[in-house]
Amino acid sequence: METGRNPASGPKKSPFTPKAIIHQRFAAKACYKVEEVQEVVQNGCPGLVIPQKGPCLYRCTLQLPEFSVVSEVFKRKKDAEQSAAEKAIQKLGIQPKEDNLTVEQAWDELAGRLSYLLSIEFLSSIHPLSGHFRAALQRGGHLNGFISVAAIAAFDAKINSLCKYINPEVEWNQFLVMSLIIEAAKRLANALMFSEEKLSLQRLNPHPPEIIHSLLKNESSLPESISIEAVRIPSSAEKIVEPSILDASFGNYYLDAIAKELGVKDASKVLISRTIGKASSETRLYFCAPESITIGPSSELHMKLASSFREFNAIATYLSGQEIYGDAILASVGYTWKSTDLSYEDLSLRAYYRILANKIPSGIYKLSREAILAAELPTTFTTRSNWRGSFPRDILCTFCRQHRLSEPVFSSDSFEPLPDLPGRKRLRDTASSGDEINEGGLAATATATAVAQGGCTLVYRCTVKIYSKCQDLILLCSPKESYKKQTDAIHNAALKVLLWLDRFLDKVDMSVEEMTSSAKGLEVLIYPQQFVKEFSSCQFLPKYRWSSATLTDSSLCSSYSNVQKNTLEDEVASVRISGEYSGTTPSNGSLVCVTYNIYLVTEREGIKEQLEGSEEFEFEIGSGATSPVLEAVVTQMSIDQSACFTMELPSTEIVLAVARDSTTVLSLLSSGTCTMKCEVTLLRVTVPLEDRMEQALFSPPLSKQRVEYALQHIRESCAASLVDFGCGSGSLLESLLAYQTSLEKIVGVDISQKALARAAKILHSKLNGNIEAEQPTNRIKSAILYKGSILTCDSRLCGYDIATCLEVIEHMEEHEACLFGDIVLSSFCPQILIVSTPNYEYNVILQNSSPQYQEEDPDEKSQQQSCKFRNHDHKFEWTRQQFCQWASELALRHNYDVEFSGVGGEPNKEPGFASQIAVFRRKDGSPANADFTKHFDVIWEWSSSSNSRS
Repeated sequence: METGRNPASGPKKSPFTPKAIIHQRFAAKACYKVEEVQEVVQNGCPGLVIPQKGPCLYRCTLQLPEFSVVSEVFKRKKDAEQSAAEKAIQKLGIQPKEDNLTVEQAWDELAGRLSYLLSIEFLSSIHPLSGHFRAALQRGGHLNGFISVAAIAAFDAKINSLCKYINPEVEWNQFLVMSLIIEAAKRLANALMFSEEKLSLQRLNPHPPEIIHSLLKNESSLPESISIEAVRIPSSAEKIVEPSILDASFGNYYLDAIAKELGVKDASKVLISRTIGKASSETRLYFCAPESITIGPSSELHMKLASSFREFNAIATYLSGQEIYGDAILASVGYTWKSTDLSYEDLSLRAYYRILANKIPSGIYKLSREAILAAELPTTFTTRSNWRGSFPRDILCTFCRQHRLSEPVFSSDSFEPLPDLPGRKRLRDTASSGDEINEGGLAATATATAVAQGGCTLVYRCTVKIYSKCQDLILLCSPKESYKKQTDAIHNAALKVLLWLDRFLDKVDMSVEEMTSSAKGLEVLIYPQQFVKEFSSCQFLPKYRWSSATLTDSSLCSSYSNVQKNTLEDEVASVRISGEYSGTTPSNGSLVCVTYNIYLVTEREGIKEQLEGSEEFEFEIGSGATSPVLEAVVTQMSIDQSACFTMELPSTEIVLAVARDSTTVLSLLSSGTCTMKCEVTLLRVTVPLEDRMEQALFSPPLSKQRVEYALQHIRESCAASLVDFGCGSGSLLESLLAYQTSLEKIVGVDISQKALARAAKILHSKLNGNIEAEQPTNRIKSAILYKGSILTCDSRLCGYDIATCLEVIEHMEEHEACLFGDIVLSSFCPQILIVSTPNYEYNVILQNSSPQYQEEDPDEKSQQQSCKFRNHDHKFEWTRQQFCQWASELALRHNYDVEFSGVGGEPNKEPGFASQIAVFRRKDGSPANADFTKHFDVIWEWSSSSNSRS
């Protein structure tokens, strides 16, 4: 059972880590040396005696001046280092100091801290707050030497930590921190003065003039004129976000400059947010303190926050996580731990909109790829090797930090497959480890250890829980899918959460019913009351719509149902593809690499302003990792071809998030004649792992051997008609066009419209070329492509001479493969049906003979498995016995004969063929009557009569 910190109990400060204690004592004299320890384990595949690498383990040696120690063995390097440091501490007899203060002790420490902050020693130190004290000494008139309580509360972590011991609620209430500082200051009435009017502190005894002169002399080397670009975020929804310039020249306190920009008297009237974005940055929001402030008897600040005097600032509140009224300034300026000089960066509109994007899952992913317009958060996690950008787990951790939630908790359950069906995904629960996994790494289960030692092969399921800072559970995701690798289970569960959060943030005003219903589809459970409380500030945000762009004129994904149009180009008029067709085109699962550039274009003036581009942008086809329009265009291209097309113009805010020159871009957008164009060139196509292995180990490749096998049966049967179930991009149909056969009619069926679009383009080109040839290579008279599921019936496919289904059924669930067989043989009734599928028993040879072609993930060394499926998309892979049983029972039920063969391998030599094939032949002469409904859509149709030369 999970438990969280009770906020009312006060902070529980962790003691120093062992490494920190050693560093305090020995500093650079402590030397850590980590070595990798490799264990050899037995293979998990019965009967296969091939040694395999075990998990990567680490051991650390810590060398100190007087002795050295060696750690135990751990899965992570940092665990080994901490273990070595802990052993050294024990040997040295050091007792780590407990740091738990009582409330009264915390008050004393707080007063002591304030006294130190106003000391000469602190004034010359390098600290984020010391620069403010030095700047305060340069202020003129009655402000000289005064530093605002808000600055102390914002820039000193030690002050905030001590305040938490007194009242844990300070973590969510900045004004409460300020109240406690004021109360502590009253305890130092003999040393410092508090000004209620200025909400500031000042030393009673000024620093000696020589000290001040020395400090000013050191800072005189700074530029006399410093202009810092910032962003003004208006509270009114009717006003736009705009750039602002801060004057932080020498002698001008930058908080006073911000106060001037906000229209208040001085820095004492400016409140400061936590850091925005990365914790290491100095990007913060600066906003006006409420106009009416009174101090109670216990120094409690009572601030009038009524919106009557100042409008609620929704965007600033969303960014900071605290209520902000009135305009706010977003600036990246301040003092750091690195130098006494003022640190600053210009913060442009581009940076501002990127900060907003970094609060949304899809935005975090887009920024990790530096491709806001081209990239999309993938809808599926396939393999680590094909994933580009930040991983789902890391994105979710970033999202939780951005929204000030607790780190997500990942809990893994381990399972083992049914022992009698080695290739199936049906699993039985053997152990529910419930191991919690946090940001530190993955938990090691007892059963996982058994795998490493040569025991059963496990699969994993992951549950994700998200808690508020108050430890209220707000979201739970518990997917049913299981995976062979623990990291895959974690990333897939995290991705489901991210996809739903994206959906929610796109429509934050959805009702509780909508919220729970949409979450259920992704196996996410929402706790509405707690969830809405945490994301209440999102409901006021404007809709920037970070969703993907689409083609403006006609989409490549549109149906090719208009059979009157004989050329594919008529359907994709908005896309110009140039260059010779090389024959290598992307398919589902392919990893492609493109060069692209996206521009803002005004045709009338001929202006072309680049927004985004990349020399090498990789993404996996079919995973949703890029803009649908970009993927749709790329799938129509072959290597070295280029395309130019017009995309829908996104919102101004998204354009500004990528524009490096916001002034020029805003001018172009205001003209009203802008369009957005993309130029793309396909550089490389990396086919899926299965295809690479087959091409490397078989000559000719297995895919070609399967075509030749089908061709042999076409010739022997003198078949005139053929239907290919699951035709994909038409590779089999295209290959058949190169041979002289008896075929006159060919048909392809697939559920993927994009794959059918590629097939249409290829077949159209080759069939027209065949007509124009002096000596045609085939006598095809008609060709049709249908879109539909091969698990449904359609009378137009009844009674074909030959039907093929090559390497398709393994992409279904097993019960669907059984249903497919029944539908084809009972309803479509082809004379011959050829079905091929991978032989699971052959995987051992494939995967151990070609390690250079395996997609090994970094963590796979610790989870090496002997008999993986050939493709991550395979739902099952059958052994010869399983395939034989399926096909024999199917043939018996539907009055067919069946014979078995295969390609790649030898029939009488273990482990058989790489690709096993069943050939079904109908016993009776005529098919059954077909009186069922037409379910398929015609995507493309060709006939020799309508395409012949006039």
